[in-house]
Amino acid sequence: MNPQRDNREPSSSDAASSFEASARPAPRLRARAIVLGLLLLPLNAFWVVDMEYVRYSAHPTTVSLFFNCIFALVVMAGINSLVVRVRPSWALTQAELLLVYSMLCVGSCMAGHDFAQVLVGSLSWPFAWSTPSHNYEKLFWHWLPRWAMTPNVDATYGFYHGNDTLYTREHLMAWLPAIVTWTGFTTVLLYVMQCINVILRKQWTENERLGYPLVRMPLDLTSNQPLGSGEGKPSLFRNRLFWIGFAIAAAIDIVNSINYFYPAVPSILTAGAGQTFDLHLYTTTKPWNAIGWTPVTFYPFVLGLGVLLPLDFLFSCWFFYITWKLQAIGVSALAWDADPQMPYANYQALGAYILFFVASIQISLPYLKQVWRRAAGLVSTLDDSDEPMRYRTALTGMAVGLVLLIGFAMCLGMSAWLAVAFFFLYFAIALAITRMRAEMGTPVHDLHFTGPDWTLSTFLGPHALGGQNMAAFSLLFWFNRAYRCHPMPFQLEGLKMAEQSGAAREMRKWIWALMLAGVFGMICAFWAILHLGYVHGNPRFGNEPWDRYVSWLTTPKPANGAVGVAVLIGFVAALAMQVLRATGGWWPFHPLAYAVSGSWEMNLLWMPLFLAWLVKWFLLRFGGGKSYGTALPFFYGLILGQFIPGSLLNFWGLATNNPTYQFWQ
Repeated sequence: MNPQRDNREPSSSDAASSFEASARPAPRLRARAIVLGLLLLPLNAFWVVDMEYVRYSAHPTTVSLFFNCIFALVVMAGINSLVVRVRPSWALTQAELLLVYSMLCVGSCMAGHDFAQVLVGSLSWPFAWSTPSHNYEKLFWHWLPRWAMTPNVDATYGFYHGNDTLYTREHLMAWLPAIVTWTGFTTVLLYVMQCINVILRKQWTENERLGYPLVRMPLDLTSNQPLGSGEGKPSLFRNRLFWIGFAIAAAIDIVNSINYFYPAVPSILTAGAGQTFDLHLYTTTKPWNAIGWTPVTFYPFVLGLGVLLPLDFLFSCWFFYITWKLQAIGVSALAWDADPQMPYANYQALGAYILFFVASIQISLPYLKQVWRRAAGLVSTLDDSDEPMRYRTALTGMAVGLVLLIGFAMCLGMSAWLAVAFFFLYFAIALAITRMRAEMGTPVHDLHFTGPDWTLSTFLGPHALGGQNMAAFSLLFWFNRAYRCHPMPFQLEGLKMAEQSGAAREMRKWIWALMLAGVFGMICAFWAILHLGYVHGNPRFGNEPWDRYVSWLTTPKPANGAVGVAVLIGFVAALAMQVLRATGGWWPFHPLAYAVSGSWEMNLLWMPLFLAWLVKWFLLRFGGGKSYGTALPFFYGLILGQFIPGSLLNFWGLATNNPTYQFWQ
């Protein structure tokens, strides 16, 4: 599909959009914005942990657009609009609102489903749950670095069983060493990410002009806020189409919320509160039953989010999801399913992720050469005086940070060569995810159980690595379980929003504000998880790395070369698609969708993304870019029509300690 020029698909940075933020210069960022962000971080962490960890209900940090942060931005923008009328000097500018939003996003990553929530419970699990039947003490205690963990069984009992309090001297002192250790580790990890973002920012944002689809909505939501000289553009909330979309999505959730408490009231079928239609129920014979869980869902907010994404990417997401299912059917038909991991879809996806890492570096090589020359004090075509960080500082910080991370892993007991391989693979995935979001705005990027610890241990075999390395892998499991709330893309998107909101000259303040948000956000995450754990008792996730470790030690599997083959197949397949796309744009399949469509989360999103593709294709085909731009507020309404009522309902559930209908699983 190649629409004519007048039907072209607008990019997320298209200046012709009715609600695009202005780039007029803004005043200097004031400390009040950073202070507000820091004050909101503990409240945000408490809310996220209560939803995801305690009640295991709505999961805002499992999709790329965090609904808790969008809700906070809408509330702040609304209050700010009132302040403008009463006391303009007190009001925050658009750039300051977006800075607070970015800080909350990074803080949410720290408290998120695939970050601190996994870490905290695992730090004391081998000691608190060691029984004669488990035999943890004899099996692997001698390999555990107690200085990085919480071995005090008496102090951690209340965390797992509840009806206790964190606020005793014994409990606080038992957790303090681990809090300091892992907050320090996270600080270095975030700093390396920030340095990489600074090095690549100009190439991706200014040279390649990537679209950053996920920053469009925050920019448009704040487009009527003060920009430093005069007012912003007309508010999105004055658009009739927006309110129509909002009313439709909100009505669906309100009816389903009533149905949740009063089942006699008919529900409107969405995927909220477990309402799904599973195709697997209708495929009961081989090889068709190999498709496994295949839910048909409907999320209005995903439909709205999908319309923001490029058309070819939308098409490829649902197409490749079906392709993965066909692979599973083919494996069953050929009787290759004796190996339960066949067709190794997650490792094929990893190969595609690695291709994006390699391609991103390859495209940037001339630019990176100039970065190196500037950092070395040689003649360069680049000027880094307006960058968030001097290139020399960024390169030095990245190198020192990597040395510290590798050294930390070695202190945990990991071999030097394995630590290098571990963090190389981790940052390759991190950079690929960041590039994916900047280019396409991919709604999910979970890559479950395929991080460097899983990949290296499966490919090489536990026996080859040994118990000490496996113990270190288990302690680093928490930020590699999945990558749904990875902080690196949020850091880069924050810098993009700074530029788009007229605060390009203030990006140095932004990076340090985001670093502060990450460090303080990690402390807040520890506090929220521990506080709520001692109140409710919930040993969620803590067993996962240690159950895996026990299986490595007691029933180790041999090295599995099929993992390497699957990664290579995924890499070559994505490379072939990349080459075919570069030959003239006729190839309709996007390799990025090949990478993300094999993930667990895509099971829930493939049907809404199919509908988004259908709607967007229709708009562009029969109305062109102008019709698409006119209709865009309607799809924003679908998003906020679920995000705002859903957030308010979660607040009510938190305040009353009652279960509630959840619009997102």
